Amino acid sequence: MPSERDPVTLPLLEDDRAALRADCGSCFGLCCVALTFSASSDFPVNKDAGKPCGNLRDDFRCGIHRDLRDKGYRGCTVYDCFGAGQRVSQGTFEGRDWRRDPATARQMFEVFPLMRQLHELLWYVTEALTFPQTRPIAADLERVLAETERLAQGDPEAVADTDVAAHRQVVNTLLLRTSELVRAEHLGQAGQGGRGGKGSRNAKGGKGGKKKDRRGADLIGARLRGADLAGVDLRGSYLIGADLRDADLRAADLIGADFRDADLRGADLTGALFLTQSQVNAAKGDDGTKLSASLHRPAHWSQA
Repeated sequence: MPSERDPVTLPLLEDDRAALRADCGSCFGLCCVALTFSASSDFPVNKDAGKPCGNLRDDFRCGIHRDLRDKGYRGCTVYDCFGAGQRVSQGTFEGRDWRRDPATARQMFEVFPLMRQLHELLWYVTEALTFPQTRPIAADLERVLAETERLAQGDPEAVADTDVAAHRQVVNTLLLRTSELVRAEHLGQAGQGGRGGKGSRNAKGGKGGKKKDRRGADLIGARLRGADLAGVDLRGSYLIGADLRDADLRAADLIGADFRDADLRGADLTGALFLTQSQVNAAKGDDGTKLSASLHRPAHWSQA
């Protein structure tokens, strides 16, 4: 049976999502310790998992937070734990930090990436419930939201034993259905010129006609300026360095899309599905880039 509650009026976007935003002041610097990174365009040095970053201070704050991009740590500026850091630090391990209680370190570093995946799923399902088009599946979304939260509330051993990959498959089925329901009205407008009017470019790269499914597509460096991509499935696509200036990406499914160095100046991403702050941070944009209210304009965009 569909939920009796109106998805639009659910107090989820601000209330529930507040706990799904990183609060570094309540975290023990877990992303700076538990994760590994390699010297690349995103990081200047190599770091093994479980080894603290050289910039991590005694108070678990980053010593170069304001200069991360200038110091070559761009990867840090596009990472988002979705609030998993504070959950593991203050909830799962009840405020016992890995420095004062070294016995917890190994297990804490094992639990953190799993919790991060659960919180990411909570973020997506919470967003799915805000769309009025998801009313037919609202009860199923609420059920999987509750189950994901139950898994996230487990003790360290329970979280470590969670088969997150299997649970993700269950959640993804509903996210795919959400995508279909929300994008339907935009796909129905294909061939009518889209936002750009008669002759605007569509997702296929031509004029008019049915929009092409670009799920997982290799669009690295693609020239898509002014393209009508409204309602197009771009989940998991590679848009690294793509020219998306003035493109229409309203209601496009962008879950997992790689926007590193993509040019979004003037692009319209209002209502884009499952777009995260980390994806936005990885791209280039300007004051003309339109974003949904749940996302903020990165500071470095003013330099784009």
